[in-house]
Amino acid sequence: MTTAPPAPVPPPSRRVTADDVARLAGVSRSAVSRTFTPGASVAADKRERILAVAEHLGYRPNSLAASLKSQSSNLVAIVTGNLGNHYDSVITAELVKRLADIGKWAVVLGDTSGDISNYDILDVLAYPLDAMIIRAGSIDEDTARKCMKLNVPLILSGRSTPMDGVDCVGCDNVGGARLATQELIRRGRTRIGYIGGIKSLTSEQERHDGFLSALSEAGLAPAALEWADFSFEGGHAAALRCLNRTTRPDALFCCNDIMAIGALNAARHALGLQVPEDLAVIGFDDIAMAGWPCFGLTTIRNSITNTVDTIMDLLESRFLHPDRAGETRCIDPILISRDTH
Repeated sequence: MTTAPPAPVPPPSRRVTADDVARLAGVSRSAVSRTFTPGASVAADKRERILAVAEHLGYRPNSLAASLKSQSSNLVAIVTGNLGNHYDSVITAELVKRLADIGKWAVVLGDTSGDISNYDILDVLAYPLDAMIIRAGSIDEDTARKCMKLNVPLILSGRSTPMDGVDCVGCDNVGGARLATQELIRRGRTRIGYIGGIKSLTSEQERHDGFLSALSEAGLAPAALEWADFSFEGGHAAALRCLNRTTRPDALFCCNDIMAIGALNAARHALGLQVPEDLAVIGFDDIAMAGWPCFGLTTIRNSITNTVDTIMDLLESRFLHPDRAGETRCIDPILISRDTH
């Protein structure tokens, strides 16, 4: 008795297709398609045979091709800044998880400078996206209109730039910086320095404005103004520049927590200062590290949970009501008092 040779398997140099599965299973291509379509009708024995052949061949349906029929790719782009920035990386990770919870796949695009241009965003639109969340750079009205023309809902996070049909989620950066500066003044600090981040970013500009506003109201001038790159090393170096002045500041407001922790390190270990006796330090964001006992950083909470919840609420609302007006929501800052002021 002669044993029939095994059916040929497509060469590994190309992707296995539905036609390959249909040919080996002895069924039509449409039967293969229905087998991998939730709710579609296929006889139980035929479905079992198709799945066995698909497993043997290593076949996986082409989701992008299927999206052309369903008009939904389930892909959501997250355009973010420097993922080395702890706050941005945590928000991005939470968004990826929450999108997966509603059956969406995140496509994450980042840039170490945080400067994403309109051209980069237009390049992303070459992909069949269900939505786009922008947390870095800026976007002009022309690019926003192109997104809407392609029926790609757009959410701007970390910035408030009202545009027709575009949702915005932002923090009250001015109010948060004022809150931090007013707290330092209330505690009797009069020589208050500022460590800012990348000057081109809206969040930095707004926090700087809030700092200057609170000082002006109290009849004070900045004791020092320095800028860095939102990193630990940048905060450490900027703090040394501030604290090595002839007239040393008695407080520093840092516009994110990582720079504030760098400033604490410079004050305590490089200069031997006591915190808060010799120097008060307040940060911004309230990342998890700020609450570690070794830092105990007083800071302004820019709630990650509230931000992600708000983004997801607006996104799901946009999926249900694609033609509704754009909405802007602001996350209120909260002073978190710990040990450094």
